[in-house]
Amino acid sequence: MKTKSEGFVLGKNIEWEKADEGIVRQIMAYDGQIMMVRVLFKKGAVGAQHAHYHSQASYVVSGKFEVSLGQEKQVLVAGDSFYVEPDLIHGAVCLDEGELIDVFSPHRADFLKK
Repeated sequence: MKTKSEGFVLGKNIEWEKADEGIVRQIMAYDGQIMMVRVLFKKGAVGAQHAHYHSQASYVVSGKFEVSLGQEKQVLVAGDSFYVEPDLIHGAVCLDEGELIDVFSPHRADFLKK
């Protein structure tokens, strides 16, 4: 498994992979400590409730999302962001087709192809 990206990562050269129904992602720049992931959602797509030991910060590039963090829910639009502490159950429902940029620390080894 590759443990770090190249210094320059060109989006046009990265394959999109299916993350879930109506959701695709590109693994962007990363090393063992940090990872940035571009995620595209079709309207109605659901980022299922889940938890992981990574810290996560996400930025809404476009669209509209109902994001849940534990028991709290908030509708977020372009320009908004959210933070997920380690082991917190979280998820998102895409209300209007959009894009998120997710940053994880440490990197998501489970996202990397072996």
